[in-house]
Amino acid sequence: MVSLVPNPLKPNPGPTSSGSMAKDDGSTASAKLSEAEKTIAVAESDSADAYTAEVDPKKVLLKMDLHLIPMLALLYLLSFLDRGNIGNARIEGLTETLHMTGPQYNWALTVFFFTYCAFEVPSNLLLKRLRPSIWLPSIMVAWGIVMTLMGIVQNFKGLLIARLFLGVTEAGLYPGVAYYITMWYCRDEAQFRQAMFFSAASVAGAFSGILAFAIAKMDGVGGYEGWRWIFILEGILTVLVACLAFFTIYDFPETATFLTEPERVWVINRLKYQGSKESGQKVAESEHFKWKYVRDAFTDWQIYLALWMYWGIVCPLYGIALFLPSIIRELGYSSSTAQLLTVPIYITAAVLAIAVAWFSDRSGQRSPYIFISMCVIATGFIICIAASAHGGVPGVVYAGIFIAVCGIYPAFPGNVTWLSNNLAGSYKRSAGMAIHIGVGNLAGAMASNFYRSKDAPKYILGHALEVAFVGVGLCAVVALRWNYSRINRLRDGMPNAEYSNEENSEKGDKAVTFRYVL
Repeated sequence: MVSLVPNPLKPNPGPTSSGSMAKDDGSTASAKLSEAEKTIAVAESDSADAYTAEVDPKKVLLKMDLHLIPMLALLYLLSFLDRGNIGNARIEGLTETLHMTGPQYNWALTVFFFTYCAFEVPSNLLLKRLRPSIWLPSIMVAWGIVMTLMGIVQNFKGLLIARLFLGVTEAGLYPGVAYYITMWYCRDEAQFRQAMFFSAASVAGAFSGILAFAIAKMDGVGGYEGWRWIFILEGILTVLVACLAFFTIYDFPETATFLTEPERVWVINRLKYQGSKESGQKVAESEHFKWKYVRDAFTDWQIYLALWMYWGIVCPLYGIALFLPSIIRELGYSSSTAQLLTVPIYITAAVLAIAVAWFSDRSGQRSPYIFISMCVIATGFIICIAASAHGGVPGVVYAGIFIAVCGIYPAFPGNVTWLSNNLAGSYKRSAGMAIHIGVGNLAGAMASNFYRSKDAPKYILGHALEVAFVGVGLCAVVALRWNYSRINRLRDGMPNAEYSNEENSEKGDKAVTFRYVL
């Protein structure tokens, strides 16, 4: 531990990267700590509280929100738009032009998730080792190019290959940003920010319908069908935004130029000790890479139990994202009307996601809000089944879908935040979140086969499968909360002094000083 007095840092002559060395009156650069290392050293020292005494927490959080969340939300909006716009393209003639059968369309959806899941863990580890301001825009350029090229495929095989590569290139974004948020915000602030970021997916759903409705009017322009223009223009838009992102994404708090030096120290200090504050003993979170932390993530019981909860949310999420326009069209509406009827569903869901997250952060609880949201999902699909079984009244089926989506979007950020709250050690959390989201997104592969063409227009089997997965997910929520409560009670009765701070830091969330969020 470096011992420093309360104002140990000299004025910074200019922003430096985390890997650059500060120069001082001709001294050898290699003998000096980088500016980022100095900031971290102060944050870990006993002088941190005195050095940050004048920091206004609300002002710092507002700065972070304004500088981080808008661009992250825009990136995810485009990511979700690009992976889900195939649903809009389908009702504009994709399958007819490429002479695809119903099962072939489902396969085109499914293969995306195989590569998407496989590349999430290595991508998240690279994000930690490399700079987010380089890694995230780079993968964005790559998937924008793939999306643009998808607009010129000539057959089913070409579409299949394009979807495989789309999975590779998009794999790093969501787990990367979900983890990135945990490197800036504490556990009791994270869900609100995750929801603001994730609500971009809901806005993407609404925007996708409006955009597809407008772009489809270009049918015949340049000799291309309207569905091709959906892929081409949305891919070009992604590349343009990625170029902007190279200059607008910040790396980590220790190098954030929009914060003052005391503010950077304050942000780092509170993040390092958040997991142990309830135990009354300050234990810093480990920041050093060891393969042990990756192995710990792969063998942690909570990740695999949380997967069932994740599947109970993600199966409905992708079932809706990929098939909502088709489901609405099968109710008897035209393609244009079906595109537009998706808009109010997604806008309402975005508002609810942010509202529920705010209450969850204020209460410091995750499981009650996830449980209630998942019950809402199940209720919506049960309404769809009941209405379809008794003649398929379009308005009632639409209402059921509306209700289900209003449960999906609040539940998802709560699920991701809950696990991230309970993984300690930045590298274990990075790997653990990638495993959780990566394997969890295999639910997308399953959900892409729930709604088969031969089951139209009622889709009773698809709705029933969604209810079944939600039911299993609800059981997982109860089991997780029970186990977390049990372990917290056991640790409350154990002496903190049994292990040193260094040993507890190494143990991460397995340390006696760590308390799980319920």
